[in-house]
Amino acid sequence: MTLFDRIADLPFGIESYSLESHELIYSGQFTRLSTVICLAGAGQVGRGEDTSYSKRDQERLRSVGPVLDLVGNHTLRSFSSHLESLELWPEEPEHPMYFDYRRWAYESAALELALAQTGVSLAELLGREQRRPLFVVSTALGAPPSTARLRELLEFDSRLRFKLDTSNDWDEAFIAELRELDRVDVIDFKGAYSGTTVDQKADPALYARVIAGLPDAHLEDPHSEPEICELLADSWDRVCWDAPIHSAADVREIDPAPKLLNIKPSRCGTLRKYLELIDYCEAEGISMYGGGQFELADGRRTIQMLAGLFHPDGPNDIAPVQFNRVKLERPVDDEELTYPDARATSRAGRSSRTSPPSGRSSG
Repeated sequence: MTLFDRIADLPFGIESYSLESHELIYSGQFTRLSTVICLAGAGQVGRGEDTSYSKRDQERLRSVGPVLDLVGNHTLRSFSSHLESLELWPEEPEHPMYFDYRRWAYESAALELALAQTGVSLAELLGREQRRPLFVVSTALGAPPSTARLRELLEFDSRLRFKLDTSNDWDEAFIAELRELDRVDVIDFKGAYSGTTVDQKADPALYARVIAGLPDAHLEDPHSEPEICELLADSWDRVCWDAPIHSAADVREIDPAPKLLNIKPSRCGTLRKYLELIDYCEAEGISMYGGGQFELADGRRTIQMLAGLFHPDGPNDIAPVQFNRVKLERPVDDEELTYPDARATSRAGRSSRTSPPSGRSSG
């Protein structure tokens, strides 16, 4: 029986639903908006977070309000089918990937409501142990890049480890500072994005500096240009994937087969696709870690719970949202999480492969 089959017929009822608005000023650079879908019934509420990055799209959702026909009795399977018949977007989103982000908000809210109404946990349904997952912190490094924020975070909490996005102005001196900190588990090259604000150009010189200068870090989403693949040939055991992965079908298209993936539920859109992806990775022996979409509220709690079920020992990018605030204040809400020991996660899921990919799925 698949993971989805174990939960698909879980019943629940919706009596009403509402929207909650959230925002956070991030590092003084921009204001992040998200909207939580709140499904209510039988004295319980299930919450799922729409993490679409467009301020315009978030504001349009809020202005339209809770107008969808969701009231009634459902199962997780029938509710997902019902969503297929509804228009979740009043207008086309700024980016196609946001369709899945919003769909996940409704499906994860339904999951939470169904579990609450039946009084059972997802771990119990799946026959698994709910563990405290390890986590790493992602943070902006500024322009020009500086380790100042990383040092501030470490002064606040010396146990932290990091997942960092590259930029083409990472010179040897800066990379040497990162190596001296010895706290970086994942480097994200953003090589699988197209048409977004985080796109990065392929820079062979940057790859050469990072590969040599940070020899223990995982290398996420490298570019596919032949020169980049040649540089990665001797470090292929460190490569992992994130943005191209929306389903098990995407994983099958990656050659050579990956050994480590960043699994983001919101990229999958539906519970079925997400759980089928977990099933596939476990069957193929592919290690996983979890990632988020800069959730501000309940969506972060959901991905933390899922990481604790399916990949608690990976360098999960699911840190409490407090670490993204300009001013760090205690207490940090990390009672459901745990911290990695020194190198506990730095080599998780490493492959023995040494050949570059001959193909990749689209982001």
